[in-house]
Amino acid sequence: MASQLQPQRGSPPVINFGRLSKDQATRVLAVQDIARACRDQGCFQVVNHGISMSVMKEALEVALEFFALPKEHKEKFASLDIQQPIRYDTSSRDGISVARSFLKHYANPLEDWVQFWPVDPPAYRKKMGVYAVEIQRVSMQIMEAILQGLGLGPSYMQEKLENGVQFLALNKYPQFAHRGDDVDVGLGSHSDYGFITILLQSSTGLEVMHHDDVTWTAIPAISGALHVHVGDNLEVLSNGQLKSLVHRAILNPDEPRISISSIHGLSMDEKVRCAKELISEQHPEMYRGSSFQDFLDFLLSNTNSYKRFVESLKIGRDE
Repeated sequence: MASQLQPQRGSPPVINFGRLSKDQATRVLAVQDIARACRDQGCFQVVNHGISMSVMKEALEVALEFFALPKEHKEKFASLDIQQPIRYDTSSRDGISVARSFLKHYANPLEDWVQFWPVDPPAYRKKMGVYAVEIQRVSMQIMEAILQGLGLGPSYMQEKLENGVQFLALNKYPQFAHRGDDVDVGLGSHSDYGFITILLQSSTGLEVMHHDDVTWTAIPAISGALHVHVGDNLEVLSNGQLKSLVHRAILNPDEPRISISSIHGLSMDEKVRCAKELISEQHPEMYRGSSFQDFLDFLLSNTNSYKRFVESLKIGRDE
């Protein structure tokens, strides 16, 4: 589990999530802090989110146990088809993987997807399932706060988000073996498609590029904290008020690293469009609508040169 570290200069704010369930005045201040972090930096970390240390620790442990399985067990899930409900791989057909192994699968609603998950290690379905359900709960609370901060109201799109996609990506990065380079990248720079990504990391390795910055900022691995960053869907919904976060993973020089990303969006074919409440004569619609399926098709095309899928959705670009 992550070590106890204090946030470093330039790191995103650490927000006490419990403030959202306090009195109205306290909640308003917490929503303002989240809105500011999304707008200015594209990310933040949350503590006191209600997920126990044991649940997070067991999720990381069972992920590590999966990656430690013999090759033949893991390759049962290997596929070139990125639309499979579960997929294991060790290399870069996505154009950004450099040095990582990953297992990706859907998780919401759990009863629809758990049947596709590994049965080895034996505790995988139970422990990862508990974690997935807890993360889905936290994601809804985070989205409520973000939508309230945008002036759309906390229940905006609530049902669609509750029934939407939750996509888990388990990643194992090897320990950095110094070969004379300044840095060894495990996953290249990119943004995520969904509304938000919630990341649990066993140790440091995540780096982000804050808006209008040209340098990378390392994200500390604070014990018990979850890292949250803005995805392409939120940039579209907010009509550009928020920007999706460009990030990457570097290899840890001290140890192998496990991370679990949970990406949250609408259902596969549901298009995300700019909220009409945020469109005006002064702020015309900036993006075309798109669905998760559109994003998968975009990945399959292999003709893009964008770090962020959302760049391809900008109205007036390449038209």
